[in-house]
Amino acid sequence: MKLDINRLARNSFIKFGANTGVKSIAWNHSYWGEIARGRISADMTDAHHACLMVELGNFAQRITLVARCRHFGGHQWFFLCPATHRLATVLWKPPGAHRFCSRQTWGRQVAYASQFLDRDSRAHYARSKLNSRLSSIGGFDPEGWDFPPKPKWMRWKTYGRYETRFEQYEAILDQGCATLLAKLMERKVI
Repeated sequence: MKLDINRLARNSFIKFGANTGVKSIAWNHSYWGEIARGRISADMTDAHHACLMVELGNFAQRITLVARCRHFGGHQWFFLCPATHRLATVLWKPPGAHRFCSRQTWGRQVAYASQFLDRDSRAHYARSKLNSRLSSIGGFDPEGWDFPPKPKWMRWKTYGRYETRFEQYEAILDQGCATLLAKLMERKVI
């Protein structure tokens, strides 16, 4: 499970400079469905004494929030990792852990999905993600397209960038297939 401060703000679980009160939150996995459900509250009215409370059944944790001034005005908010006392925008709680902490605390126990994939698998994953993103924006069925048509209202320049990235992923996959075929042919000849 992870807490991403920017995603929490985007989804209105927290509001910078305000007290949000208690809200229900759920963590979902794309394959297993809901993995945890709890409550979350944040008091960010004072930039020097802000905190986030997370409650999951018998588990409760208070996480300190820190605001840092930005160069052109305003503030950027961070979690203060309870273990390393480093600023982080994402805190993780792997299975069996007793608290949320930064990635540096957990080492190789937590990572993004792409960090466990080889080059070809990363290309498959990125191509699928790109297809899903364009399909959801355009209202297309992702299963019906390798690369969906341009969604209405999307700029051609943006669509062109997506198309270029898709072609790069295709080239990586083609190269991987050619390498695999060469290895298979080499074994068969010997």
